[in-house]
Amino acid sequence: RRHVQEASQQLTEIINSCLESETSTESPEPGGEAEPADEDDSALHCLWVDKFTPRRYLELLSDDYTNRCLLKWLKLWDTVVFGKEKAVKKTKPSTETHPPFNQPKEQQSKWKTKMQLTEEILEAELDQHNRPKYKVALLCGPPGLGKTTLAHVIARHAGYNAVEMNASDDRSPEVFKTRIEAATQMKSVLGANEKPNCLIIDEIDGAPSASINVLLNIIHRKDAEGEAAAGTGRRRRREGGLLLRPIICICNDQ
Repeated sequence: RRHVQEASQQLTEIINSCLESETSTESPEPGGEAEPADEDDSALHCLWVDKFTPRRYLELLSDDYTNRCLLKWLKLWDTVVFGKEKAVKKTKPSTETHPPFNQPKEQQSKWKTKMQLTEEILEAELDQHNRPKYKVALLCGPPGLGKTTLAHVIARHAGYNAVEMNASDDRSPEVFKTRIEAATQMKSVLGANEKPNCLIIDEIDGAPSASINVLLNIIHRKDAEGEAAAGTGRRRRREGGLLLRPIICICNDQ
């Protein structure tokens, strides 16, 4: 074990020296290289998977189509979270004036591809509360694919504070509900310019059915509240407010 630790430390020093030589040859940005230098000093003996993990969108090695779809879905929350207006996509005039001549084969086929369905979901209209049609995104795949890394990088890229919780650890539905509401409704008191939270629920396939029902009730709580009468408004407030923050769920077994 001592020999392995010495060899690992030697390899780490070699990699650090190579990285320092590469960064010294490049033109450094003014004031932008102070934080990575501090991180290298503090993370000298940390795991390589943590030290060299992607921290920017361009550093992701996962599927580019999945990355863009998740980012596009997360940007749909900008209207209700940041107060930004949804960008209107301009349609091509050629497809409207001559639909039978341009796309005769697509009109004959009744089935749509997965990419076409995904684009229609992401381009759907917002609901009455300026939220996207689907409130939760589900990332599924085998372990080591980069799902958790993708969720954290996309959340930071879109301007959110990533809050992660493990669904398999909180077996109680009451604790599960409390943690979800704290992450999606509570405001941070650490600073006035604190970023809004984006909840990342890992191992959602390990949660009991009662916790899944709690999550579904939180998601559908808003739609029922808009149609509720004045007498049931107080009961709705006791149950909790609307879901105004995005939730990303991660699972291995879909």
